[in-house]
Amino acid sequence: MHSFGYRLNGLLTFSVTILAIMCAITSLSDNLNTPSPSAEIQVMNINWFQKQPQGNDEVSLTMNISADLQTLFTWNTKQLFIFVAAEYKTPKNSLNQVSLWDAIIPSKEHAKFWIHTSNKYRFVDQGNNLRGKEFNLTLHWHVMPKTGKMFADKIVLTGYSFPEEYR
Repeated sequence: MHSFGYRLNGLLTFSVTILAIMCAITSLSDNLNTPSPSAEIQVMNINWFQKQPQGNDEVSLTMNISADLQTLFTWNTKQLFIFVAAEYKTPKNSLNQVSLWDAIIPSKEHAKFWIHTSNKYRFVDQGNNLRGKEFNLTLHWHVMPKTGKMFADKIVLTGYSFPEEYR
């Protein structure tokens, strides 16, 4: 007959194995979520579009940002980090990205929002390449889980362009 220590060891090993299996199944269940976020960004006004003394273009935009990111939240989501970036091409670079606005969404209740804002960060191009240039506004998000791997995605919104002349 086995002693008390052997029985306790067997019970503890069985319990830890069941707990590990339950954790693995729970963690994998987060991958079954298929999020369908939506966003819309309207450029309400170009406050100024000027050439700096160094020769670089600088832009200030007023935007309406509305988004429904509630489907990104699951039992494992701690928070979302979101930001809006302007993306455009220049002769020097095939992709330029300038962060215009960001926020942290702490819960599902705050994940459906509308905000009227100007760009939070300076929008400066290295050179004078922006006149008449088309650009995209992209809403990026990073899902920060309570446990496991972070993941990121984005929604690209097209059809924006800069004026032909400085203001």
